[in-house]
Amino acid sequence: MDLQKLKTELEKIEFYHINDLKKLVDDFNKIIIIGNGGSNSIASHISQDYTKVLGKKAMSFSDPSRLTCYINDYGRDEAYKKYIEHFADKTTLVILISSSGNSMNIINTAKHLEENKITYIALSGFDKDNKLNTMNAKLKYWVDSKDYGIVEIYTKYYYTLYYESKITL
Repeated sequence: MDLQKLKTELEKIEFYHINDLKKLVDDFNKIIIIGNGGSNSIASHISQDYTKVLGKKAMSFSDPSRLTCYINDYGRDEAYKKYIEHFADKTTLVILISSSGNSMNIINTAKHLEENKITYIALSGFDKDNKLNTMNAKLKYWVDSKDYGIVEIYTKYYYTLYYESKITL
């Protein structure tokens, strides 16, 4: 990982976007955060912090037995969408994390969210015109990097800014 590139990306965070994130998170009591691989681990950690620090009913789809069940029963590209069908409604904020922005399971979930008018945030990296970044998320954040580590650290840092501000208030 290029630490100078990471520093450059973190310095690009425009703090007025943090206010948009704060307002959106404050408007919802139920939050589902979804990502693949390392992003799933980050989603799990953020959901725990949102519950502990913000008092939100936050969760991620990281239960191994349920995840493998959904993949087996519905297929890899439909598993997250099915999870959302079972656990989200219009009172839920969904946060989607995809480093490449082209993971079909995330894209299919975003399409389902749009079709059902469920509010979501999208965070991606790699190419600016990736599929997730071209969709109609309420808030979109794109990281100008093709390095998974940079995109994932940025994700964690970005969402941490909000609840860290709650701790210091």
